[in-house]
Amino acid sequence: MSRHASLKVSALGNQNRSVLKRSERLDILKFERRWKDGDNVTGLPKTKIPNKVKAKKK
Repeated sequence: MSRHASLKVSALGNQNRSVLKRSERLDILKFERRWKDGDNVTGLPKTKIPNKVKAKKK
């Protein structure tokens, strides 16, 4: 029995993510001075994604 092409591990490393992780959003908000240390990390404002974020290999 063969494995479906979409399940290959190598295919996952080439995809671009359209969503930022919380730490990445905090970095952008800190750079834009819209968030400072001690602020609540839940309910963060929306941020624009700079171009596309390359998926990180684990």
